[in-house]
Amino acid sequence: MGGLKRRFVREVTDVNLCEIFVQPVHSFEERRFQELMNEHQYLGALPKISETLLYVAIWRDQWVALLSFSAAALKCAARDRFIGWDFRCQYDRLKLITNNSRFLILPEWHFPNLGSRVLSLCEKRLPEDWREAFGHPVLLLETFVDPLRFKGAVYKAANWRYVGDTKGFRRTRQGYSDTAGSPKMVFVKLLQQTTQTLLSQPILDPAFRIGDPKMKLSAEHMRSLPDFFKTIPDPRREQGWRHRLTTVLAIAAGAVLCGMRGYRAISDWADSLGQKARERFGCRRHKGRYIVPSLFIIRDVLIRVDPAHLDRAIIRWNNCHGKEDESLAIDGKTMCNAIDENGRRAHIMSAVGHQTKACHTQKKWAPCL
Repeated sequence: MGGLKRRFVREVTDVNLCEIFVQPVHSFEERRFQELMNEHQYLGALPKISETLLYVAIWRDQWVALLSFSAAALKCAARDRFIGWDFRCQYDRLKLITNNSRFLILPEWHFPNLGSRVLSLCEKRLPEDWREAFGHPVLLLETFVDPLRFKGAVYKAANWRYVGDTKGFRRTRQGYSDTAGSPKMVFVKLLQQTTQTLLSQPILDPAFRIGDPKMKLSAEHMRSLPDFFKTIPDPRREQGWRHRLTTVLAIAAGAVLCGMRGYRAISDWADSLGQKARERFGCRRHKGRYIVPSLFIIRDVLIRVDPAHLDRAIIRWNNCHGKEDESLAIDGKTMCNAIDENGRRAHIMSAVGHQTKACHTQKKWAPCL
């Protein structure tokens, strides 16, 4: 047995790095991939959530290293400073970044230059794989290194840039942890020379736009939205009220500003809000937790509320938060199922600010064509 191990070690030391290649993990290989991650990676396996690609590095039919690339961190001050964007832009462009969330060199394969070689191979093929899998490009890679365990030598050898440290806070189900833990080193890799310019420019190049324009709501936005709807008469009867009108309208407006379209999408967005966000919107508290309005309540309120009052409230909010817009994109549409007693449909004219991504609207009743 000892002789076999010594012969295996000699073979490994003689490996030609040019013989190593990387490829996406096939569906029937994912179980093995996750089992190896759980066994050998100190953070364990990471479930495939949203946009995720798994890679394996192979030498002569043997797995030597495993990597996963997944959704970018929602907040990372060091990365954001490096890119040069502000929070209004980043929410609309985060999908152009992917996070190297796991990197594992299997125990028998720790020899010089393997890590940087594997990273380089992934960087070359990932943009094409990402576009094929998810239908949009990726411009920047990021990763976080725990300095208590590693020095980031592999990333430095692969020409990744160290851009600073995190503050040590981590994501939880309630938002972010109250106390800071161990800060992580932040490394990034540009996939194009113009990546910083593309991500930070006020108006994103059409080739890199994903979906409809949308903005990210700050804590100030969430707290301020309900106040602008206080003067709107509540069309509901007082009996059985479970949610304030201002809260329902603020959540609906916030969802639309973040790119949601339709009652179901607005309701799903509301359900995804954390407890702190729900508190900021003024949600009702029940058994120690903040409750968001249901799909039925959201739809019932939006159908019955006076659209002119709603429009004026949104315009007032935009006047306060849309001052940074230097140019607007104009669009209009007729709402299919919003028909009044005279058979006329609601026609909405929208003006979206290029800088803030805020939606300025003028609503009018248009004859049914």
